Amino acid sequence: MSWSPTIATFAETKVRLHWSFLLFLLWIGLTALLDQGVGAAVSSLVFFSLLFICVVLHEFGHILAARRFGVRTPDVLLLPIGGVSRLERIPEEPRKEIIIALAGPLVSFVIGLFVLVVLGFPQVDLVNGLAGPEAILVQLGWLNIFLGAFNLIPAFPMDGGRVLRALLASRFGYARGTQLAANAGQAAAIIFGMLGLLSGNFILLLIAVFIFLAASSEAGAAQMRSATLGLTTADFMITEFDCLRLDQPVSAAAEALIRTNQRQFPIVDGKGRLCGGLDRDAIVKALHRDPQTPVSEAMQADIATVTPHHNADELVRYLQAGESMVVVCSGDDRPVGVVTWENMLEYLMVHPRKGAFAQE
Repeated sequence: MSWSPTIATFAETKVRLHWSFLLFLLWIGLTALLDQGVGAAVSSLVFFSLLFICVVLHEFGHILAARRFGVRTPDVLLLPIGGVSRLERIPEEPRKEIIIALAGPLVSFVIGLFVLVVLGFPQVDLVNGLAGPEAILVQLGWLNIFLGAFNLIPAFPMDGGRVLRALLASRFGYARGTQLAANAGQAAAIIFGMLGLLSGNFILLLIAVFIFLAASSEAGAAQMRSATLGLTTADFMITEFDCLRLDQPVSAAAEALIRTNQRQFPIVDGKGRLCGGLDRDAIVKALHRDPQTPVSEAMQADIATVTPHHNADELVRYLQAGESMVVVCSGDDRPVGVVTWENMLEYLMVHPRKGAFAQE
């Protein structure tokens, strides 16, 4: 998540920018500057800034459709291929997931058609003959059409992959449907990668790598959800763990890091109530600055929390989103357990279930 900083927040949804998007803009700007000069570089940056706004609108098409079905969207990640909205849960009815997935491309199509209709619907081969703002708008219109169509390719993490997953899930179940859709995504990624290598297109190669990894991640998360079906937080949580106090220095946190097997620590106040969390990386970073830095200054205040009675699916969503630890709290906000990917996987290996990662 540190590679995807939050650039804005709209209606409780954080807009994050992936590092590859910045790399894409840099590549576009430098290419235009070297080939055609400063004017072309400025025009390119203006064009892609407008395209950036269109991508955000595309993602909020998903977000508004999801809210229609009572599904919140904590954040949206912007990438060179578009964006990825992280829903708090997958709708139980495949029809709802299809509607949410199609809402984004629909917004792109509407934007593209509106721009092109206002300009008289110029043909693609006329674009090079246009100059100034009109050329930018024409290209923006056609590219929105392209992005809408590209996102309908049945491959994760694109919208078409989610439509395919919903259709397959209605017949084969969620986990199997996701696995089949992820396989399609990986196949598409291999094709894109080969095209990128043959053409020398670095951006296409980067997109292929992302699609392949995202498809693998989605399949793994679906398998975990299937394996944890019917289980609660209490089944997975570690009950023997150390907490750090707000007034302790990070040097004490470093000692706890060495003394225990923990890599993440809940932070509590004088009454034992949860205030935040601190992981190994944050401890080491703060330790190098000043060993006497109070834990309160180094901790992360906004951390994932659940109750012992939450469904295990909630844990999978938090951990998949990048949380290193989920803290289990009682009704009075006192930590009673912690959950990490490691101990979830250990539980499933010791108590193998259908779909779990059990060893033979």
